[in-house]
Amino acid sequence: MTKNIRNFCIIAHIDHGKSTLADRLIQKANIVDERNFQNQMLDNMDIERERGITIKSQAVTIPYKAADGTEYKLNFVDTPGHVDFSYEVSRAINSCEGALLLIDATQGVQAQTLSNMYLALEHDLEIVPVINKIDMPAADIPRVKKMIDKDLGLDSDTAVLVSARNGIGIDELFEAIIERIPPPKGDPASPLRALIFDCHYDAYRGVIVHMRIFEGKLKKGMKISFMHNNSTYEVETAGVFKLALVETGELSAGDVGYIIAGIKTVSDVKVGDTVTGADNPCAEPLPGFREIKPVVFSSIYPVDSNDYEELRTSMDKLKLNDASLLFEKDSSVALGFGFRCGFLGLLHLEVIQERLEREFDQSVIFTAPSVKYKIHLRGGNEVMVDNPVDYPDEGKIEGAEEPYIRASIITPTDYLGNIMTLCMEKRGVQTNMTYLDEKRVEMIYDMPLSEVLFDFYDRLKSISRGYASFDYDVSGYKPTELAKMDILLNGKPVDALSQLVFKGSAYDRARKVCERLREEIPRQQFKIPIQGAIGSSIIARETVNALRKDVLAKCYGGDITRKRKLLEKQKEGKKRMKMVGDVELPQSAFLAVLKAKDE
Repeated sequence: MTKNIRNFCIIAHIDHGKSTLADRLIQKANIVDERNFQNQMLDNMDIERERGITIKSQAVTIPYKAADGTEYKLNFVDTPGHVDFSYEVSRAINSCEGALLLIDATQGVQAQTLSNMYLALEHDLEIVPVINKIDMPAADIPRVKKMIDKDLGLDSDTAVLVSARNGIGIDELFEAIIERIPPPKGDPASPLRALIFDCHYDAYRGVIVHMRIFEGKLKKGMKISFMHNNSTYEVETAGVFKLALVETGELSAGDVGYIIAGIKTVSDVKVGDTVTGADNPCAEPLPGFREIKPVVFSSIYPVDSNDYEELRTSMDKLKLNDASLLFEKDSSVALGFGFRCGFLGLLHLEVIQERLEREFDQSVIFTAPSVKYKIHLRGGNEVMVDNPVDYPDEGKIEGAEEPYIRASIITPTDYLGNIMTLCMEKRGVQTNMTYLDEKRVEMIYDMPLSEVLFDFYDRLKSISRGYASFDYDVSGYKPTELAKMDILLNGKPVDALSQLVFKGSAYDRARKVCERLREEIPRQQFKIPIQGAIGSSIIARETVNALRKDVLAKCYGGDITRKRKLLEKQKEGKKRMKMVGDVELPQSAFLAVLKAKDE
């Protein structure tokens, strides 16, 4: 019966206590015994636990007996909080009728609180404001209530006060979910229409597809078709999530559950796709589907080139778990064979790097992250370039465009000046500024995505002592002055260190790379020039001085001409050595240049 079902999600800014609240709801429903309980139940990966972030969204069905004795089925869809995974958040939100908007009583409304609330409003969700961490000494509930009224336009009197850590107010929250979130609509007798909001890979059973049924019924043995993928499968089993997979054999309108249908890889399943019956399809797919497009690009190489095959196997296994990871073969003179990868954002890149190192024991080098530029050629053609190797000759280029973002920053007024300076340094243009109250201000900036890749977030946090919050979405392309910066070692370009940069900041970037390489490259018997170049013009230079062998040590006394003869001989030898001597670039030098951003 759909009237006893409630589908909801929790949306919040990072660190506002979403995973902890999910733990309390699961504990209260007794679907896991105390012995097997652990904190962050829905975060399966080590990285999620260590960093306190949710990367992969999860779902869980919570049985609940209300105060009047009615049995309810609460389907809770957990969502990632980070901006890189906003498409996953939008699909998870689409599969619910209501959302708990979680606000930290010590921090108040922050950038992603606002953007997630607008996302929920776009999907017509019933929003229940929840104020968390009310037991903290720094909690300021009246101030947060004022923010809910003023910034969010919600009624603060309806806010539920909880402490997820200590389990305060959880019963009241359950009652609020039942009273205020509407039951799902949908007719079990109509043709099947279901939304895929996530999937994960199981080594023994293949891909397990997470879905929300909007119309109709789905049964074991039924033939289904994916509308955007044009593929047909037979349902082997269906069921619901109660942390473990609990088989029920069928799912009906309003349910959230899973199916297993012999699907081999995660890339065969597209998040946001509509599932319908192969024999009795629905008239049209559910709205809102789009292909996931990567925005940040980087190349991965094994530290030891003999490990290439192992790295390829590891990447294939990761791809089974993460459909948004795109990669193709790549090679470099300096680093050998590797892969060019596309990521959803910088956090996604870091997560992939850590998973390769931890789960697959791979030692890898990532090249400097880049974005996708539009290059307009003189003949009227247009090419998309994300790799410096593919950058055309300067003479063929008419103009270039780079992706821009619309960044929203909410900060206490004390740090306003410093944050404005940082945004201007990163070529940001302020389009709006709103005082939310006497102490906080929201600024909207248009800025290039490539500037945010390097250290922007870290510097924003240190300037504002952690109080400023940041959220962005990619807004489109704008013209830019682009240049390919090469790094030359002993006059030879090192392809793995080339970068596509904005002409105005090329000099600083080149100088920093050269300085860093000078510290890392071991000294040779001859001088090594390290140069940053754009085309044929050198814009930065550092020199690694030669090791000097004392050839005069054995020459004591005697005529000056003997000494001069030895020094001339040494000079000739060094010249010859410089011509034939290749400079070995140690791995530590790559890591130093690529890891340390623009400090």
